[in-house]
Amino acid sequence: MTDWIGDTFTSSAGWDHLETLVDTDTRMAGTDGERRAAEATRDALTEVGARDARLETVPIQGWERGGSAIDAGDTTQECIALPRSPSGETTGELIDLGHGLPADFDRDLAGAVVMTASDVPGWYDRYLHRREKYYRAVEAGAAAFVYANHVEGCLPPTGSVGTEASPIGDIPAVGVSKEVGARLARRFEGESVSVSVDAKISGATSQNVHAELGPDTDSEVLVTSHVDAHDIAEGAADNGAGTAAVVEIARALARREAELDTRVHVIVFGAEEVGLVGSRYDAERRDHDAITAVVNNDGVGRARDLVCDTHGFDDLADAAARVADRMDHPIDTPPELGPHSDHWPYVTWGVPGYFVRSDTGSAGRGWGHTYADTLDKLDPRDLREQAILLTELVVELAAEDTTVAHRSPESIADQLEAEDLAEGMRVIGDWPY
Repeated sequence: MTDWIGDTFTSSAGWDHLETLVDTDTRMAGTDGERRAAEATRDALTEVGARDARLETVPIQGWERGGSAIDAGDTTQECIALPRSPSGETTGELIDLGHGLPADFDRDLAGAVVMTASDVPGWYDRYLHRREKYYRAVEAGAAAFVYANHVEGCLPPTGSVGTEASPIGDIPAVGVSKEVGARLARRFEGESVSVSVDAKISGATSQNVHAELGPDTDSEVLVTSHVDAHDIAEGAADNGAGTAAVVEIARALARREAELDTRVHVIVFGAEEVGLVGSRYDAERRDHDAITAVVNNDGVGRARDLVCDTHGFDDLADAAARVADRMDHPIDTPPELGPHSDHWPYVTWGVPGYFVRSDTGSAGRGWGHTYADTLDKLDPRDLREQAILLTELVVELAAEDTTVAHRSPESIADQLEAEDLAEGMRVIGDWPY
């Protein structure tokens, strides 16, 4: 029966929920807005037919944005604080490290204000996360960190610093637009500049949303996303669309529930943007052997074609290929590891997990983590098409004749070493082995 496809393609449930999320004043982790978005997601899951939708409280490190500034010469340059930056003001020589590759930090940076770009050159063999650049600056003795966007449009980027062990970072950190970064490098390279950050730091709580579909089996397929977003924008693509897709998938699965041989456990995490806190909290408390697979939606709906990073799990690639063939729609399945979304606390320990996103054809987050992450960038047709594919993928994974082998943590660690990701994870305190 294919009636569910037409029903999903004409559904407005996911898009309506996306509008609810982007119209929430803030979804920053630990805020009342994040809680209201989680409550709305719980209610939306109930409305589309998932059962026992509920909230689970998660303790987190709270951080609330105050003012920030870069004073250079007789100018004050526009910037925004990076979440979990400590409060403080510091002055030092501005040193522009360009892309901020590891070798760029092999110089005397003691007391400096270090600036790096948010991207890496096309010839470089791996992505360098913001936190790796930040902690390399910390290790080199820098006094402050400036993160310059590589995307044009006067858009300063946000994104957290801090580690799981020490949630508040070591030195003040701010984001600047590509244009401000170029101006700073041109006019003030080698001169003394001051960076100041004001933030309110306190204890807080986030929440994970849970719901179930299908039979009450010991094993389960996790369908996940995160509901929180940075406080400077609507968080439409990152990750309102991912949560909207989960609602739409749950709606379609409720209509196909008799086809599910394995329980589907929907989890919409809080506090992803400040260190995967919600998913780490869940992964530490869940029986990994009982998880068939994780289908983590973070960045879906931004473009038409679907990407399911498979993290070296061949059975996940095979399942996606079967669905792509059956639905006559491409699904790209890169095998590399990606340790920066809510699948990762499970994949770390060998649990099969997809990182599901859209193929935008651009480097980095694009509009994500900027003021420009707004609803007008998205199209409901992309969301509906991808919800159809992902519903079919979840049914495929939940079938009793589908086998998805787990991997050993040692094999994940070996792959991280082989893909040159291990060193960066050690730098940012994310190496768990």
